[in-house]
Amino acid sequence: MSVAGTPPAEADDAAILARSRDEPELFAVVYRRHAPAIQRYVTRRIGVQDADDVVTETFLAAFAQRATFRADGRECLPWLYGIATNLLGRHRRSELRRLRTAALTWAAPEAEPFTDRVDDRVSAQAAKARLAAALAKLPASQRDALLLFAWAGLPYEQVAAATGAPLGTVQSRISRARASLRRALADLDPVMLRLPEKPRRDQPRPAPEENDLERA
Repeated sequence: MSVAGTPPAEADDAAILARSRDEPELFAVVYRRHAPAIQRYVTRRIGVQDADDVVTETFLAAFAQRATFRADGRECLPWLYGIATNLLGRHRRSELRRLRTAALTWAAPEAEPFTDRVDDRVSAQAAKARLAAALAKLPASQRDALLLFAWAGLPYEQVAAATGAPLGTVQSRISRARASLRRALADLDPVMLRLPEKPRRDQPRPAPEENDLERA
């Protein structure tokens, strides 16, 4: 944790949250740092229409709970993901509706010449549709753990901290979710789907990519 005299822009999250107990305006630093990541994650899960409300509620809750943040790490983003994921529980129907719509609404571009490029694009659209359908069938707890792992890029330990579940339970949920997706999508090219693999102990997980729907 940084010392009290460190400029806010240079201080770590834990220091900012600690100082914000007496200087509430400093919480804006945390918001500016992490709101874009939370916005992307929530939008991917429930869509643009409801995402703004969930993101606002996430940071309001984080502000109210800032005194409870445990400084076991300098970055509070996993903690924010956990708050957002809990709030997403109120939007399960919206999430399932979004996934099922994605599974039904892709269409082949019939007006275009059927070149290899178009064929590849149609195959990718079909794969995303199948993936969305498979995600919709997962139990909520497995979907939460998998998408924190795959879309938010959290390692197992941080998924456990975000969801409040034991590490072994998180590992089991992600393993079962991954296995379910593989069974549902067994006939598709795994390279196209890029299902998340268990990271090696000596190798950090790569950061999630912007267009990484296939990681789940």
